[in-house]
Amino acid sequence: MNLLENPLITPLLRVDEPKRTRRAQALEILGAGLAAVEPGAAVRHNLTVDEGRRVLKVADQEYSLDSIERIFVVGAGKAGTPMALAVADILGERLTAGVLTVKYGHNSSEPLPARLNIYEAGHPVLDEAGIQATTRITNLLADLTERDLVLALISGGGSALLEQPVVGVTLADMQAVTGALLKCGATINQLNAIRKHLSRVKGGQLARLVAPARLVGLLLSDVVGSPLDVIGSGPTVPDTSTLQEAYGIIEGLGLLSTGQVPPSILSHFQRGLAGEVSETPKPGDPIFERVQNVVVADNRVAAQAALAKAAKLGFNTLLLSTFIEGEAREVARVLAGVAREIQATGQPIARPACILAGGETTVTIRGEGLGGRNQELGLAAALAIEGLTDVMIVALATDGSDGPTDASGAIAEGDTVRLARQKGLDPADYLRRNDAYHFFEAAGGLVKTGPTHTNVNDLTMILVF
Repeated sequence: MNLLENPLITPLLRVDEPKRTRRAQALEILGAGLAAVEPGAAVRHNLTVDEGRRVLKVADQEYSLDSIERIFVVGAGKAGTPMALAVADILGERLTAGVLTVKYGHNSSEPLPARLNIYEAGHPVLDEAGIQATTRITNLLADLTERDLVLALISGGGSALLEQPVVGVTLADMQAVTGALLKCGATINQLNAIRKHLSRVKGGQLARLVAPARLVGLLLSDVVGSPLDVIGSGPTVPDTSTLQEAYGIIEGLGLLSTGQVPPSILSHFQRGLAGEVSETPKPGDPIFERVQNVVVADNRVAAQAALAKAAKLGFNTLLLSTFIEGEAREVARVLAGVAREIQATGQPIARPACILAGGETTVTIRGEGLGGRNQELGLAAALAIEGLTDVMIVALATDGSDGPTDASGAIAEGDTVRLARQKGLDPADYLRRNDAYHFFEAAGGLVKTGPTHTNVNDLTMILVF
């Protein structure tokens, strides 16, 4: 993906040299990372049809086409459209039917292939459209036989986009608990553990629905470390979390005492703890004997491709980690410290240096401002590298949507704070109010890419020129 050709990027390059060149290099590097995890290409790399041998090959596993009567494709996530289009192109007339749900604005602008239907719904908070689309998916999968094959395309955002709440829990209840969890800074693992135990399709329960047919999950990971049962809340994977653990997360985050958890959800968990609610399917359950799951792309793939591009541009490179988590503003201070070390000692790598860190931070909301975790990281980084020359820290959401904004992230430079103050802005005040979006909108440095149709967590980059 060439970000320099994206018209939304143009405002970032309306600066004087050498800043323009440096920003262009940063965007080239990140664009290479995004291109490496383009969902259609990732699917094509893992799914092929060999007509001569009459086999469908998924990664290293082969399925006899003569043993398959019907092939269905279902799925949910921001990358669903390009993944589904790739599957439809590969299968051609062999595709019986398909239903997927994607985030608003992430559907195809072109007519879809016959027998493939893609619906848009809410993210990160579930809405009625998501429930309706999921009902269409479950209806499609009724009456399957052992001779059927289902391809499940799961990508980032799938947890909100694929949902049938358990009996007694309403859409409003799900929205309330999801909103409360997001606001208090719950990690995606914590959020998904709770979602799985309030759902009839998550946590391996899609596999339960598909049985006895074969099921193949093609997963584009938006989760740190790519644990299969967490990606999209693991609809095709044995669930390693329990009702008791999910209830413990709610309790540990202090939500019980604040009254933010609807009574219906509390009742469901309490009945579960009393043994009155069935657990999600666990490892060893026979329903998984005919299930294959493949991670087609993840954060590490993006990070390594970005570093390869940086090396071609003449940078010394280092992958710091793809397991970065924690409060965004705290992570920013650590990354700023690494930049300072490079300037002072040439360690851990000499300049010109490009260090990549992948993962997903969180933000504990204290103010009423607007922003996302990458923008907040960028603002905190700008304060931490104030006055440094030849230093840049860039934070990017690979799906193009950072928090509830139209921005993807932000660029912080050593002079960001100084220039902002010249415009009458108080960076520290914006950070206190969690208002990074409006800060970078006014100060410059707000990165907008539009939907990238992929999602493999976040990429944060330290550049020391």
